[in-house]
Amino acid sequence: MSSKSFQGLKEQAEGAAKDAANTLERATQDAVNQITDASQKAFDKASKRAQDGVEKVAGQAAEAMSGFGKKCEFRK
Repeated sequence: MSSKSFQGLKEQAEGAAKDAANTLERATQDAVNQITDASQKAFDKASKRAQDGVEKVAGQAAEAMSGFGKKCEFRK
């Protein structure tokens, strides 16, 4: 095999390796982005549920205090 042929094969192999590395990098970044998006959505959903729960409990507490006040004949 001549040195030109060997050099050509070497350059092709290097190019293929670089292409593969770039493809892997893009795939990895896409996966990280998807995981980040899914994590953010899960966090947002959990936060919303927690907020809804706090609001529900606060409403129930207000109703209970109002009922207690009426039973004890407290007036506003």
